[in-house]
Amino acid sequence: MSQTQAILGYLQRGRTIDPQVALRLFGSFRLAARIKELKEVGYRISKEMVQARNGQRFARYRLAA
Repeated sequence: MSQTQAILGYLQRGRTIDPQVALRLFGSFRLAARIKELKEVGYRISKEMVQARNGQRFARYRLAA
């Protein structure tokens, strides 16, 4: 199974994903690229920018309804 397919399955279970989760669970260093691939084949995915406790910002993705 490809990283993109694994990430899609994860999102289809109603979960959100961010770069740390993608790296830990799927070994994906390039979550934004995998999300772009899913969008290109028609999946509607929303992005929320989140600020971590240390002040860094990162994207959190979910399948749009």
